[in-house]
Amino acid sequence: MTTPITPHGANLMKEELHRLKTKERPWVINAIAEARAQGDLSENADYDAAKEKQSFIEGRIADLEGKLGTSQIIDPTTLEADGRIVFAATVDLEDLDSGDKVTYQIVGIDEADLKEKKVSITSPIARAMIGKSVGDVVAVEAPAGIREYEVLQVRYI
Repeated sequence: MTTPITPHGANLMKEELHRLKTKERPWVINAIAEARAQGDLSENADYDAAKEKQSFIEGRIADLEGKLGTSQIIDPTTLEADGRIVFAATVDLEDLDSGDKVTYQIVGIDEADLKEKKVSITSPIARAMIGKSVGDVVAVEAPAGIREYEVLQVRYI
């Protein structure tokens, strides 16, 4: 099963993977060697901490390699969606109750960051937006009830 991801999200994952393999992994291997040199490992907190850190690093490397291996990079600048909202689109919305305007980009699960206005493809608002066009009303089930937004603009940037 492939997972959609934007080029930016893929680059962030590749950078983290590179850092883990070239900096973090060698550092922790050295820390383990230094702790071993101190002698008795049964009561060596430095050794235990380094082994725990190594376990985390190796797990994260495997996680990133797995995600990158199953990712399908979708570049929004190459999309031809005829103005419809699709994965990787950037959408300007207006809250029909308050008049507030918001902008969201629909991204992969691992890229979602509400502070950066990036919403996961699996989020209720993204699922409600998919397939809509400028002028359409998007109804989103929120904890406080249904919120409605008008689609003002759809961009593939």
